[in-house]
Amino acid sequence: MADSVRIASYFKMAAPDKAGEGARALSGLRDSGVNLLAFSGFPRNRRAQLDFVPVDPMAFKAVAKQAKLKVLGPKPCFLAEGDDRPGAGAELMSRLAEAKINVTALQAISAGAGRYGAIFWVKPRDVKKVAKIFGIA
Repeated sequence: MADSVRIASYFKMAAPDKAGEGARALSGLRDSGVNLLAFSGFPRNRRAQLDFVPVDPMAFKAVAKQAKLKVLGPKPCFLAEGDDRPGAGAELMSRLAEAKINVTALQAISAGAGRYGAIFWVKPRDVKKVAKIFGIA
């Protein structure tokens, strides 16, 4: 199967940088039936930033509001997936570099069964350009 890249919506929120905060947010979403395509959490300025990429952004937003999660968004991000192989990430990054697009952040992982997945972010001014590069404009 060929690699594919798609645009998705993500929401972010700040949380205390302490054990259990990610579990609390994710458990509440799970209990409300929210399915995520991706999740990322990392420390930021003595707090933590949690990024959620829901399958259904409108449902996520409603559940987050009901759960009193202070989320910002939606904002665009990109999801890539394909057959796992040496250099899959390099190929993705090289296409963006050739177009002079600076990647804000990228996280990739082997998904098992010979597959990989990645999430990446670019500056708002570059979103349409990236979409065009990957044929999703």
